[in-house]
Amino acid sequence: MAVFLGYNERMIVTLTDTSREDIISRAVAILRDGGIIAYPTETFYGLGARYDDPRALDRLYALKKRPAVMAMPLIIGSEDQLNLLAASVSDSARALMRRFWPGPLTLIFTAASGLTGPVIAGGRVAVRIPGPSFALDLARVAPFPITATSANISSRPPADTAAMVEDYFNGLLDLVVDGGRAPGGLPSTIADVSAGGAVVLRPGAVTL
Repeated sequence: MAVFLGYNERMIVTLTDTSREDIISRAVAILRDGGIIAYPTETFYGLGARYDDPRALDRLYALKKRPAVMAMPLIIGSEDQLNLLAASVSDSARALMRRFWPGPLTLIFTAASGLTGPVIAGGRVAVRIPGPSFALDLARVAPFPITATSANISSRPPADTAAMVEDYFNGLLDLVVDGGRAPGGLPSTIADVSAGGAVVLRPGAVTL
């Protein structure tokens, strides 16, 4: 895979109804080439890298100063992409997906054979289809899963504006999509479905 060396273009782009499709195409191209982007989600801004690009993922960890033992959560645009990530999907997981996807529920699956690197921890992978937002539109177009870690330095507050993203990363990202102030609120609920049932590991926007 080619090493991404950056674009000599304006790094911050403002999201409008007329520019949305072009910005999504540009973001997917940057991700495909190994770049890192910041984008608005239905809660805060997230940082995106291609799920299977080790150099991009290593760079993302370095930018965030994120401990290596903490796996990166992923977003996908359709359940079809789970085949790339999960070894199996239980009936209870499918019931939760039908009820809460797209939306703020992250499910933890046993990782698919061959899936390695910073997106798994303890043989498991964290995935969701995001709620209505630029993140969902991006995930539906991208032909690969994308990281959805918060756009901040580890232990610092999550960014809810593009300006806050810039304050954290000071021109080190390959693209920042400015969608205005993000809604904020509670983070996604995290539930472990790897053993067949569902165990809530982090309460959030989806309540018990």
